[in-house]
Amino acid sequence: MGMISEFKEFAMRGNVIDLAVGVVIGGAFGKIVGTLVDKVIMPPIGLLIGGVDISKWVITLKEASLDTAGKEIPAVAIGIGEFLNTIVQFLIVAFAIFVVVKAINASQRKQEAAPAAPPPPSDEVKLLTEIRDALKSR
Repeated sequence: MGMISEFKEFAMRGNVIDLAVGVVIGGAFGKIVGTLVDKVIMPPIGLLIGGVDISKWVITLKEASLDTAGKEIPAVAIGIGEFLNTIVQFLIVAFAIFVVVKAINASQRKQEAAPAAPPPPSDEVKLLTEIRDALKSR
């Protein structure tokens, strides 16, 4: 089997296609959650704590300066606000995944708990039942 045909067989498996769809939807969902956090959730929180933009919070380790040629050397800073935004985004995505997995598990439990119809009796059992009924009627 050639390498191309093996790759085609691999790529056409159901799980690979499902995974690809999940990655694409996950990326889009991540952008939605990012916008939700950055534009909807964090601005009111920043307003409540004094009208600051939380995403701009930084711990400056070294201020910006000019080198001998007059070129600006950027500041060295730790972006605490962006980190907080990312944590909130993660929590929202994790909660959404938790809810979806919980719903899927509940659905599977309902399917497993549903009583299965008993299998029809075999030909031997039918024959023995007829013999028993014939003997009872005598």
